[in-house]
Amino acid sequence: MALEVDLLAKNDELAAANRRWLAERGIVALNLMSSPGSGKTTLLERTVRELGLPCAVLEGDQETVVDAERIRAAGARAVQINTGAGCHLDADMVARGVATLAPEPGSLLFVENVGNLVCPALFDLGEAARVVIMSVTEGADKPLKYPHMFRTADLVLLSKVDLLPYVDFDVAAWVDGARRARPGVEVLEVCATRGDGMADWYAWLRARAEAKAV
Repeated sequence: MALEVDLLAKNDELAAANRRWLAERGIVALNLMSSPGSGKTTLLERTVRELGLPCAVLEGDQETVVDAERIRAAGARAVQINTGAGCHLDADMVARGVATLAPEPGSLLFVENVGNLVCPALFDLGEAARVVIMSVTEGADKPLKYPHMFRTADLVLLSKVDLLPYVDFDVAAWVDGARRARPGVEVLEVCATRGDGMADWYAWLRARAEAKAV
């Protein structure tokens, strides 16, 4: 327990340094967290193509550079961070990734965390906000099973809503579970392939960017 406390304390110090560095440059960092297969990368591909704001992406995965290549093909700078056996990104990884990526002042920095509904919630990266993404294929009980992840969210996205006619998923129960974990949290339903809810997602991002610029 003492070791865990020490590790988190050191991470929090590094996260605070990241937050200062980003704030000095007007960069809004968003930590995107979900299980594997929720559609994070597809969401980001469409976002960087359509948002109309300067974006950069840190991609977290255990192996491969596939997702970073997808983001670059969509038109944004991206750096891949491979964690090996690690199940999350931490503040030191983000600091080193940002140094390589060199996001431009005033931009949005998306951090696509390693797919996992447990560990990423514990580690502050220096982000301005946290976005939790869950797809309709995962089960409406996930907010109740993994409350800490949802408890830290500034926004919750329900993805792949085009599949709702074909899966057994209770949207109302899912929203209720998310708001039990984080009362009043904003929830958006999106489909990155069909376009549902993307305008609302972009509006949320623009509001974040504008608030940081003031």
